[in-house]
Amino acid sequence: MTKETVSKFAPINTICLLILAASAATWVLVYTKTVLMPFTIALFIFMIANASATWLRQKWKVPYHLGIVLNFVLFMTVITAAASFISTSIESFVSGAGIYTDRLNDSLDWVFNKAANYHININPDFITETISKIPVLNMVKSVGSLIVSLFTNILLVTLFVIFMFLGNASAQKPAFVGTVQKQISFYLFVKISVSVLAALCTWLVLKVVNTELAMMLAVLTFILNFIPNIGPLIATLSPLPVLFLQYGVDWHMLLVLVLLTAIHFVIGNILETRWLGKGMNLNPLVVVACLIFWALVWGVMGALLAVPLTAIIKMVLEQHETTRPISRVLGGELSLR
Repeated sequence: MTKETVSKFAPINTICLLILAASAATWVLVYTKTVLMPFTIALFIFMIANASATWLRQKWKVPYHLGIVLNFVLFMTVITAAASFISTSIESFVSGAGIYTDRLNDSLDWVFNKAANYHININPDFITETISKIPVLNMVKSVGSLIVSLFTNILLVTLFVIFMFLGNASAQKPAFVGTVQKQISFYLFVKISVSVLAALCTWLVLKVVNTELAMMLAVLTFILNFIPNIGPLIATLSPLPVLFLQYGVDWHMLLVLVLLTAIHFVIGNILETRWLGKGMNLNPLVVVACLIFWALVWGVMGALLAVPLTAIIKMVLEQHETTRPISRVLGGELSLR
């Protein structure tokens, strides 16, 4: 084979190798999910705690190791409180499932009566039978088991964090690693801040109209806010079924829908955009595609971590001349040159 032929097919060979490498990496991510997912969570916790301890040392002269201890204690306190609250909320919801079933039947009767007034034919038996087959309790229990499974990995996450801090104290970091840590920790800090703000505002709105499960819906808003684009939409609509069962179709649903839409618009499109600037410099279409990919690979946790994981991959690809065009595509540049 001549050199001209080899040079002609070089781009095709490169693309084929990249496809094979990406397929192998995806298989590794799925196969090692049990270990890699806690490691990734620990890595992001380490980045935030390291940045916070560094800021405390620079701003308030707090010793670095004391700042690490304070961040670790805060992390364990938040995790313990969240685990206790979520388990209590799920138990209360499951125990009151009969009440919600009765309310659902009353709401369906109201819908059937309204439809009959407008001469709309609805088969109530079919709808009632279909709704009765929806495994609501099983879905709630599966969510609960997912959360419990997440918290059972806290020990593994904690061990990873400890070893990361021990290694960080004794190793010299390349400048590139420091840059990645700074950017990702800043993104996570801003994202956590706006998610807490969104959850607090959601709780206040729901408490104003005396919504049941207001705190649980606020926690759900905090979690969903980490999922780009889709998460805030789901968080806005999630209180509506509870309000429908509690009040029916009236001004409560309309007021909550308007207020939550305004809250998520202001937080997501004004505050977060202003604080993050260009953010991770990722193309919106790339963000959606990566959200789907990480959700398929790691489930809900993959969707939550999709943006920072993709940003890290983009930064790594940008360091090498061969993979730099792929990094540019992730940033929105369509040219592969």
